[in-house]
Amino acid sequence: MRINNDSGNFYPLFKEGAGNLGDRAGSAIDDKRTPQVRITAALTRAKGAPFELTELELDDPRDDEILVEIRAVGLCHTDLVARDQILPVPLPAVFGHEGAGVVVRTGAAVTKVRPGDRVVLTFRSCGHCSRCDAGEPTYCESSVGLNYAGCRPDGSKTLSLNGTPVSSNFFGQSSFASHVLTYEANVVRVDGDIPFETLAPLGCGVQTGAGTVLRALQCPEGSSIVITGGGSVGLSAVLGARIAGCTHIVISDPMPERRQLALELGATHAHDPANGKLTAFVRSLAPAGFDYALDTTGIASVMEAALGSLRPHGTLGMLGVPGDPAQRMPGLASVVLTFGYTIKGIIEGDSQPDQFIPELLRLHGEGCFAFDRLIRTYAFEDINQAIQDQHDGKVVKAVLTFGS
Repeated sequence: MRINNDSGNFYPLFKEGAGNLGDRAGSAIDDKRTPQVRITAALTRAKGAPFELTELELDDPRDDEILVEIRAVGLCHTDLVARDQILPVPLPAVFGHEGAGVVVRTGAAVTKVRPGDRVVLTFRSCGHCSRCDAGEPTYCESSVGLNYAGCRPDGSKTLSLNGTPVSSNFFGQSSFASHVLTYEANVVRVDGDIPFETLAPLGCGVQTGAGTVLRALQCPEGSSIVITGGGSVGLSAVLGARIAGCTHIVISDPMPERRQLALELGATHAHDPANGKLTAFVRSLAPAGFDYALDTTGIASVMEAALGSLRPHGTLGMLGVPGDPAQRMPGLASVVLTFGYTIKGIIEGDSQPDQFIPELLRLHGEGCFAFDRLIRTYAFEDINQAIQDQHDGKVVKAVLTFGS
């Protein structure tokens, strides 16, 4: 997931919403303890600390909950943003929000899936607020509390360590674990025998990148787009732009391997930031600028360059979580006004997962959406090595697998 709310809006909302839920967790959990099972999870105990494989207790599912055995889970930048407390989820915590696995057991009120179903896990939404009713679950009015609070809405936590509550329910799942409790809103049942390691990234990074082009921006055939950042989200956006029929698709990334992969996946041009300004590069291809720019980095100078690459009335989509919570929006108000720019924050590619994830799988089956080329697998116990390799650019999308 890529969180794009202006820092003046999102972070206070987090503190007022999720923070209060977390504060209640200690008092609620004693009253609502249910039977438990033992699981293995990657626990982070302190800001920036390595993940430790730890045996924890997981509640049995309540009526509205689904017990899933995780077979694979993607490693997303947002997991690390939470570990580093840029998103201040209470610690210790279990993160992970790109899970894929098999349903083991369901609560009495669950009708969407049944034991044995193969599922992809994604973000959670309430299903009944004005945004959910409008078909916009990524902007659910309860999104902060449901995805980042580290607990259930009643304040209780699904995980504990020797009886002490541990932050859980990250994106309604906390899937850096052998088993999770999740909910109907954030499970997507999938048919066929596609490997779980291929399915896992669809829950967030892949649907975010592709969805931004195909859903949020709705780039028309013949349009032009520049994408800053060649990670899994940016390269998924390249794949989406190719499907959309964009005639100019520029990727900007400092790593030559990622630029080359982007060209193989459908980018028409690749820009090395070390070889000159992005704005000049784009305008050498289209003097008036491009129709769309998409930033996946959250870096202020990169966002400014992306905005400067637009033609009049162009649109900048923002996906990257800024490293600085005080980061302001790019561009002078006078420039944005003069050229009629649109700056659009985008969550999860404006996806409706039950429709969009099957669509992406169909495109993949037809050979039009080769997102599996981004993936490298690691054993779950090698999570810290996977994080280091992803940081070093040795891998685009690390996916952790469980067992054989």
